[in-house]
Amino acid sequence: MNKTKKYCGNIVDVNNNRIYKGSITVRNDKIISVTEEDNKEERYILPGLVDAHVHIESSMLIPSEFARVAVTHGTVACVSDPHEIANVCGIDGVKFMINNGKKVPFRFYFGAPSCVPATSFESAGATLGPLQIEELLSMEEVNYLAEMMNFPGVLYGDKTVEQKINIAKKYNKVIDGHAPGLTGEDAAKYCAAGITTDHECVNIDEAVSKIKNGMLIQIREGSAAKNFDALIELLDMYPDNVMFCSDDKHPDDLIKGHINLLVKRAIKLGYDPLKVISSCTRIPVMHYGLKSGLLRAGDNADFVIVDNLNDFNVLETYIGGELLAKNGKTFIESVNEEPINNFKTKHITADSLVVSAESDTIKVIQAYDGQLVTGAKTAKVPVKNGKIINDIENDIVKIVVLNRYEEVKPAVAFITGFGFKKGAIASTVAHDSHNIIAIGASDEEIVTAINMLVDNKGGVSVTCENEKIVLPLPVAGLMTNKDAYCFAKQYDNIDKEAKKLCTELSAPLMTLSFMALLVLPELKLSDKGLFDGKKFELTSLFVK
Repeated sequence: MNKTKKYCGNIVDVNNNRIYKGSITVRNDKIISVTEEDNKEERYILPGLVDAHVHIESSMLIPSEFARVAVTHGTVACVSDPHEIANVCGIDGVKFMINNGKKVPFRFYFGAPSCVPATSFESAGATLGPLQIEELLSMEEVNYLAEMMNFPGVLYGDKTVEQKINIAKKYNKVIDGHAPGLTGEDAAKYCAAGITTDHECVNIDEAVSKIKNGMLIQIREGSAAKNFDALIELLDMYPDNVMFCSDDKHPDDLIKGHINLLVKRAIKLGYDPLKVISSCTRIPVMHYGLKSGLLRAGDNADFVIVDNLNDFNVLETYIGGELLAKNGKTFIESVNEEPINNFKTKHITADSLVVSAESDTIKVIQAYDGQLVTGAKTAKVPVKNGKIINDIENDIVKIVVLNRYEEVKPAVAFITGFGFKKGAIASTVAHDSHNIIAIGASDEEIVTAINMLVDNKGGVSVTCENEKIVLPLPVAGLMTNKDAYCFAKQYDNIDKEAKKLCTELSAPLMTLSFMALLVLPELKLSDKGLFDGKKFELTSLFVK
């Protein structure tokens, strides 16, 4: 049955770089014509927004629930790297994401995770070698080789890295990058390997160096890493080399907005609306070869209607001609989904967190608000009965990573920047291997927070004195299979409780989740020990 409908307004034509009065005519799921004609509608019609790089798992929602929220903000498609669940459940985890995404009318474009585990200095729940990468890239549902975090392996000719890159080339699929701080000849060599994007730039100079070597830069604004202010000038300097992405977006933030917030922000700063909208529509669609429509005759009818380009309030979102959101209300229904998981560790005791003093001077991880990178400092710390103890007054407390895939002794180090005076927080969202990570003011509170997660086989927990709160994440210890809106409220509540303990950070739970991310400098902790991200090797806690 043919259904034809006409939509009038101001057409935002990112293909020909113009805005004009006109209409689009949609029959079933396709745009059959775009016509320039006068009309009285003041609203604007533009292509649906695309998040050019995101880990759906970081929303703590399964793809179908992520989609329910994202469409209310004008998002119609996501270029998604499922390496979080791949680190836990391997290729089965990637297929879980693909299959769940198919159950809703949203355009998910999943990649084959290139670095599982991210490094050899941590324990993950699975390994994706060249054979698994080939299996994934041969699938029609897998669109690209996801972020190549092992940039030293690219630069120094690691054979496994080369194999994975060559498999992507064999299937003519885009290769995403991840190379924090890389510039000059190293950036040129990384790009020459066939890697096309980077979302880790923190300043203009780094971004320009990569653009000059042929890369596209994804300006990232997520719940933890926020690079919009530092990089938005690129939109005027290199408009055809810029995309917008969230990378990691926690559920309470996703409820408030998505890529639409970056569009609104850039336009209010005075940037050309056509350049802004192109960066999150035309450029990712063309770069990744997405099927998402761009308001051309014959395209899929994926479009958004907004009130005006200043306020940028999303009125309606369409995917394949179907109205999926209107005035903030989603029309995508929840789907029932059975969890998938990988969790084997058991309860620990405070004795396992004791650190014998080999010296009274130690290396300390420096956490920063709004950044995934950390610093490294040295400090003299208190020693009691031959044991290193927390220095609450100087904001130096224990950080613990416990392997969740087998029973082994936890790794313990020290961190500053959280500002704990009491209590503890813990999470099985711990990039990239997703072991259990915890920080707290005392060993007993850390143990309580960790053991709550063991009882639930994954989640997020907060404890302080007699109060114990846990938010279960039954899907791989990363995601809920419950309603997105109810869960976002629950997450908001536990986040508020964490903030009561943590006096220095605006997003303590999100920041905690990146303290084991070894591929970002400078000092991090894995289940195998303290890691020096600059030397790319495990290092001693003690300075002797």
